[in-house]
Amino acid sequence: MRNGPAVRRRKLGEELRALRHTSGLTSRDAAALLGWHQSKVSRIETGASGVTPRDVTRLMDAYGVDDRQLRSLLRTLAGSAGGGGNGWWHAYRGLIPPQYRDFISLESQAFAARTLETSVVPGLLQTADYARAVTRSSLDGLPPAQLDSLVEVRLARQNVLHSARPLRLSVVIDEAVLRRSVGGPRVMEGQLRHLTEVAQFPHVRLQLLPFSAGSYIGLTGPFVIFSFSNTSDLDVIVLDHLTSSLYLERREDLEAYSSAFRTMQERALSPEHSLDLIAALSHGGQAEPSDCPRGARCPTVPYSPHRGGGAAAAAPG
Repeated sequence: MRNGPAVRRRKLGEELRALRHTSGLTSRDAAALLGWHQSKVSRIETGASGVTPRDVTRLMDAYGVDDRQLRSLLRTLAGSAGGGGNGWWHAYRGLIPPQYRDFISLESQAFAARTLETSVVPGLLQTADYARAVTRSSLDGLPPAQLDSLVEVRLARQNVLHSARPLRLSVVIDEAVLRRSVGGPRVMEGQLRHLTEVAQFPHVRLQLLPFSAGSYIGLTGPFVIFSFSNTSDLDVIVLDHLTSSLYLERREDLEAYSSAFRTMQERALSPEHSLDLIAALSHGGQAEPSDCPRGARCPTVPYSPHRGGGAAAAAPG
């Protein structure tokens, strides 16, 4: 499977090497101008090591790059490639696998995210109790201290929704996710209440895909599309698997998944009607047909916190 930030480091390195060649400088010349060892320039250009946005700026200054859009693009690319290695998640590097750290790195740098979830509530919207129940079910026998740390990571990720420039989050959640009992009635009640609260954020768009929508393209599995400021060239799709993650960055893949997400948004309940359904579920009831958009029939199976099986895998999303 492809490693997202590693792929981006290679892409950034190729761009910087091309700019150096255009400037007429050798790697030794560039290193001398910046007071670096030549091996540092070589490692950056091959993607073997990360580079901070600040150092990318210094390299572009040395190469005489004046194009503001290109400068912004390469600085953003450095950030989403995990340059510098000083994100808060690195304190947990002995606990969480590299692919999860890569995912968090992308999430922390993104301007917007679109996500479909068919198994569990997305990580950015989980309560501590729900996150604990999901993680415990997915990683049976995990020592309590490690379980606590993994829940800490999940909650720390949610800071992207509360920052000065919060992540713009669009979510489509299969109705089955909210009808699956995770952690018991009290946990589910708290989780449904939390979804209602977060859905009020101006930068969050939450929609439920009801059972009445029938089959849909997303049934093949959940995915996340990350978008970055000022350019679509850095957009990336993340597909989670049991032991790893797959990163897709080809334009045709991005167009296909973006189109699929738009289709699912159209088939899902509106944000307002989604909140109505969450309210009905939280009270153990069912939505009335009049609550449904465009005359669609609402699901009629009552919610019961005792229904359903265990939690799905504790995927990064």
